Amino acid sequence: MYCKDTEQHQAPHFHAKYSEYEASFDLNGDMLVGNFPPNKAKYVAVWADIHQEELALLWEIMQTDGEYFKIKGLE
Repeated sequence: MYCKDTEQHQAPHFHAKYSEYEASFDLNGDMLVGNFPPNKAKYVAVWADIHQEELALLWEIMQTDGEYFKIKGLE
């Protein structure tokens, strides 16, 4: 998550990488920009759904003081 990355999209979002693929997703897990394998994008959507509250809180914190915390991945 990059709080200053508002040039391409203003909505709260996070970035995901997989192999040579990279994309930005909104906090609901919908892809905004980039290229991502569809089957891996489904994992991102599930992860975003599970961590909805944490993502919203992290976005808010990053907007106010630039601090961040890690959110656990899928296992």
